[in-house]
Amino acid sequence: MSGDKFKYYLHDLGMLLKEKAQAAKNEKDNPSNQKDNDYNIGYLMAFHEVIDLMKQQADVFDIKQDDIGLADIDAERDLL
Repeated sequence: MSGDKFKYYLHDLGMLLKEKAQAAKNEKDNPSNQKDNDYNIGYLMAFHEVIDLMKQQADVFDIKQDDIGLADIDAERDLL
């Protein structure tokens, strides 16, 4: 197997998770969704944890966050 296959997989996964996290943030912030607020907060927090963990592990393994598609998102700033 080619190492590029894993690189592309991780990059796409990071990008997809980031898009879903941003959509979850928008859903939580939408005033018309207040009846589901607890669910929306929990859903968003799950993305926060996953993205934060991926970024931490990338640092540990000396992988550029850009390579996993997460360089332009900060879990604390963008998802809380």
